[in-house]
Amino acid sequence: MNTDVAPRLGWWQQTWRLGAAAAVGVPLWLSVGVLVQGQTGETGAWFLIGDPLVALGCLTAVLWRRRFPLAVAVAVAIASTASALAIGAAFLALVSLSTRRRPVESGVVALALVTASQLTGGVYPVERSPGSWWIELTVPALTAGIAVAMGMAIGARRVEVRSLRDRAESAEREQTARAAQARTLERNRIAREMHDVLAHRISLVAMQAGVLDHRGDLTAEENRVLVRGIADGSHQALEELRDVLGVLRADPGRPEPPQPSLDRIPDLVADARASGLDVTLTTAVAGTPSDVVGRTCYRIVQEGLTNAAKHAPGAPVRITLRGAAGDSLDVSVHNSPATGATAPPPASGFGLLGLTERVELAGGELDHRPTPDKGYLLTARLPWPDATHEKRA
Repeated sequence: MNTDVAPRLGWWQQTWRLGAAAAVGVPLWLSVGVLVQGQTGETGAWFLIGDPLVALGCLTAVLWRRRFPLAVAVAVAIASTASALAIGAAFLALVSLSTRRRPVESGVVALALVTASQLTGGVYPVERSPGSWWIELTVPALTAGIAVAMGMAIGARRVEVRSLRDRAESAEREQTARAAQARTLERNRIAREMHDVLAHRISLVAMQAGVLDHRGDLTAEENRVLVRGIADGSHQALEELRDVLGVLRADPGRPEPPQPSLDRIPDLVADARASGLDVTLTTAVAGTPSDVVGRTCYRIVQEGLTNAAKHAPGAPVRITLRGAAGDSLDVSVHNSPATGATAPPPASGFGLLGLTERVELAGGELDHRPTPDKGYLLTARLPWPDATHEKRA
């Protein structure tokens, strides 16, 4: 982390700092004036003109202390040799330099400031009492030490504040990313539920409407059956849509209604047959799989029937289920090619994608491809561990 970059000061912050620096030097300047007046009887032109001008130059130089911290601090420390009033500017420059928390730089400027305090005798020749040299050395050294300590503390606080700000910004970015991910997952969940529940029903309704539109040789009874099938299918689609919206809007604490599983596949096949599909179901399943496996198997069969109704209406569909605990549950949905030319149905492109996600979450494998007879085959293998064996182990 770069600790050299300090926040930019506004005009008021800059003004009060310079005013405080000038105020710090005034007592020392007045003390020197009183001492010189008492010993020599006059203060001299340098005290009244030269000293304040040097101090003004030092205060002006301090304006650039954050751009050129070391150069300004050294220059002001040296200039304070000729000006008692400039000691406040030198103190401010040393504090500002020490915020960088570089001991070598701070030590060099502090030493220059202490040395400068010992050379002021050349500007203001006053008599010193014997044995006062240690006071004249200790006071400037203590002042420089206070300036360095203040600067170090300010610099440490800046680093801490910057670290807290960075951590807060990072936490905010992470929160935003988590919220975006949650929205994406929820949209995917809604899309998957809508497709799984409605696409199958609406496809069957569309197939019946297509038969009614293209077949002019149907009897009145056949027309009535198709119209009734369309009405029943539309009503069921609305009911299923209401169920989906109820699940999506439900209180998180409330349990969701039971999802269809393996035992509901015969009802699914019966609905497809009633809608006009030629479906054959062959089952060789020994036992009852877990809810996840059974629900995934149901969705696979449902997607296969939906695609057959969309792309090959009137074609025979063969569904095969086989498996046992301790092995796997194999699902196969094969439809023959369409018996006639049909208009291409609207496709979402998310049916097989969502189904692949479901199968992968269940730990299985999904495959779908055209067959040599120009039909289509949808197969899946789902793991079916032996729960009894696992409990005994």
